[in-house]
Amino acid sequence: MSLVPAEGEPPAGPWRAATVAEVVGVILAAAGPRRKRPRIVAVDGRSAGGKSTLTDRLREASALMGLTASVVHTDDVAWHESFFGWAPLMIDGVLGPLHAGRGVRFRPPAWAPRGRDGAIEVPASVDLVLVEGVGAGRRELAPFLDASIWVQSDLAEAERRGLSRDAALGVNGDEDETREFWDLWMSEELPFLAQDRPWERAALVVAGTSVIPLREGEVAIADPAA
Repeated sequence: MSLVPAEGEPPAGPWRAATVAEVVGVILAAAGPRRKRPRIVAVDGRSAGGKSTLTDRLREASALMGLTASVVHTDDVAWHESFFGWAPLMIDGVLGPLHAGRGVRFRPPAWAPRGRDGAIEVPASVDLVLVEGVGAGRRELAPFLDASIWVQSDLAEAERRGLSRDAALGVNGDEDETREFWDLWMSEELPFLAQDRPWERAALVVAGTSVIPLREGEVAIADPAA
């Protein structure tokens, strides 16, 4: 098993197996005690690199530990915005209110004109908010985050998974259109992450693609003590 990150991203490791509950414990310790607001943790990483899967598992493990958790997807905030120009919306609509101890009910500005129903909702009473997406741990958001995770993935495997997923969903058109959109997105994602370097601010690095054998309920984490 190998993991070849994008150019400029240092290889993580050595890797060891950890339970998802252990990962929750690590990020809670990094985030510190609960204040008069939820602890806010970013789950950042490259497209199709395993962020959503990890976030779902963290939420499930948190529930088993007696914690309430909500998930905010950057894709919802950034819907019909520029690829990486959504930081002010995230701060003003989600992270700022949470820091003030208020719940969130936020309809990003592109939703109403395009007929999207609902809202991004986060109760003020939850123990943990997981902000998931490419750029979730970006520098502009760092003052509002208590901790962050970087999900490192093999670049070629993430691309294969992303193209397969998007083609199956038909979200960006046919196979050729899916490839065209992927290339357009990566033309912005790669330089954005290379400049922002969110992995340097992460409390924990988790592998989003295979690096070591794992049992059910485990993930691979980079062991900083090794």
